[in-house]
Amino acid sequence: MNFSHLNLEIRPIQSQEKLSQNTSQILLITAEDQLEDKKLNALLTSKIKEVFEKKENKIFTHIADREYFICVISSREFNKNKSLGISLYKDLKDENVNAVFMNGLQQLSKEQNQAFLEGFYYGSYQFKAYKKKENTSKITAYISQTIYEEIAIGQIKNLAESVALTRNLVNEPPNKLNALMFSKQVEEAGKHFGFETEILHEQKITELGMGGLLGVNQGSEVPPTFNIMTYAPENAVNTAPLVLVGKGVMFDTGGYSLKIKGGMSGMKADMGGGATVLGIISAVAKNKLPYHIVGLVPATDNKIDGKALLVDDVITMMDGTNVEIQNTDAEGRLVLADALVYAKKYKPQLVIDIATLTGAAAAITGPFGIASAGNQQEDIDELKQAGEKTYERLFQLPLWEEFADLLKSDVADLKNIGGPIGGASTAAQFLKHFTAYNWMHLDIAGAAFLDKPAGTLPAGATGVGVRLVYDFIQNRSVKNN
Repeated sequence: MNFSHLNLEIRPIQSQEKLSQNTSQILLITAEDQLEDKKLNALLTSKIKEVFEKKENKIFTHIADREYFICVISSREFNKNKSLGISLYKDLKDENVNAVFMNGLQQLSKEQNQAFLEGFYYGSYQFKAYKKKENTSKITAYISQTIYEEIAIGQIKNLAESVALTRNLVNEPPNKLNALMFSKQVEEAGKHFGFETEILHEQKITELGMGGLLGVNQGSEVPPTFNIMTYAPENAVNTAPLVLVGKGVMFDTGGYSLKIKGGMSGMKADMGGGATVLGIISAVAKNKLPYHIVGLVPATDNKIDGKALLVDDVITMMDGTNVEIQNTDAEGRLVLADALVYAKKYKPQLVIDIATLTGAAAAITGPFGIASAGNQQEDIDELKQAGEKTYERLFQLPLWEEFADLLKSDVADLKNIGGPIGGASTAAQFLKHFTAYNWMHLDIAGAAFLDKPAGTLPAGATGVGVRLVYDFIQNRSVKNN
């Protein structure tokens, strides 16, 4: 497996004298008083002053016979700086620039540089695996050796590569990535990024009594897998692990509650939560954060044949809970529930589940954020802070007991769906039933896969959630050290 998904290489250099004449220049202007020294024409100077007045960021191209690309940075906001980096890569690609030297990075704070260069990397991602003729040449960006070391470019690249890994897996067509194939990718990623893996197959899953995962898998010709990823560094600052649980429904037809009116298109992205968990643990391991993490991804598809799960069936989950099936398209919570039960064995400090779980959550947030819930407000607030910084923002769902009442069944312990009211909250309440520890739930259905770009998120797989939880873990690593 190729883990280099980015068409950008950032290299340190001690002097511009070593660069070829074909190397273009990126000039960063971060204050109006710098304009006097730049000797730009009056019209351009006027336009740049307007950018500062509006506190925006903007790129001006085709300056001095295409030798210069001027990046004006007047905002310190993380997302605006990231957006500028994304736009810069696109502009360079459109102008067929292959090499650039970046002037002025020393004027930015470490946080600004991180956001700007992260965006530069993110902008270079393209999923072109099945196109015959595509230009995949890389752009080489040179920056001063001092800046390169100060802002830890290697760590920024590792994080960007991990986001790209998540995007790649979600973008893969379903005939190229079933549950067994996903498990092979997990094993290869473990070797590359530096974490341990264990794959449980159907026999072991049956022995453990994972009725949710087995039930959803009944209609599939491909057996399920249960993927365990462990990163346990010797210098971990947490004694009890953080456990990440990701929904790994490789393709969702809806089962006998069949998706209609085009609702099945894009359902290759229903394993976005599982891919996000893999991206997070890959980034944390590659950057050697001192934090003990376990990732759990139950993987299957949700298809239809004579053995598939039916409405009115009753299945038994790993903890013995009997669940009445009222909608076979509410399958994600069934596979997640078994994983949440399995997570108890780790005696975790916190469990975060991540899933493209409900259309109701997507209706609330759209592509602009993530619906969230949990049983400890302090943990939720901490993750919200990371969301504001990374611009992967959280909207907290209510978990009122009335939503739990909607899941009561006349024939079993629970129903798997609560009806038309509060669908995102009833789904979270269903998952809460299987927790016995500090727990948070992230429903990324609105932002994980997009038909068209939205803000800094691209069309297709976005990798949303990786940056968010990585920042949360990084903050905890510092705080607990």
